[in-house]
Amino acid sequence: MKFPFFASVIIFVVLVKLVIGRQQKRKNHNEESFWEREQRANAVRRKSLEGLAYVKIPLEDLPMEVLSEDPAVAQYIATVKELANVPIVNLTGYTNTDLKLEYGTANITQLSQYDQSYTLLVSTLQKWAESLYQAGFLQESLQILEFALSTGTDVSKTYYLLAEIYRSRGEQHKINHLISVAEGLRSISRSSIVRTLQEFDQSAD
Repeated sequence: MKFPFFASVIIFVVLVKLVIGRQQKRKNHNEESFWEREQRANAVRRKSLEGLAYVKIPLEDLPMEVLSEDPAVAQYIATVKELANVPIVNLTGYTNTDLKLEYGTANITQLSQYDQSYTLLVSTLQKWAESLYQAGFLQESLQILEFALSTGTDVSKTYYLLAEIYRSRGEQHKINHLISVAEGLRSISRSSIVRTLQEFDQSAD
């Protein structure tokens, strides 16, 4: 009776070692690939940034005066106005290695600043839109949210609030557009955004 038990233990141990060995081999391979790619990236010379998809903030199309007496809203408006004067690029989903390979190591600091400005922009737009929505300014909130969407934002709350507004206005077909936009994101939050939007879509049936 003991032999089958010990044989099972031995087989189990062997299988565990095989799995661990494969995982370690895969990890080593990934690390080697990363450092090889990083080495190539560090050798890339500076390239022109003129072809980047710079985000232009259409101040004239945003509700700059609505609820501007509210301190929080006033701060959001001020931030957006400031950002309108600096270069902004959505680089969500791109690693520093990706950027160095494409534009050169010497541009990495500048590109990081562009991306940080983008992150600040879309987070500010979301907070601004939420404030107006909660105060009953649905159309004005929609203006802000749709601009954020046009920049390729991956802020999940932007998609969810847009879906909520579309559903309340009987514009269910627009949620399908939100889903298609979300499916094209490079963000790690893509799957969860798409899944939640699909639930929005189904709940209206």
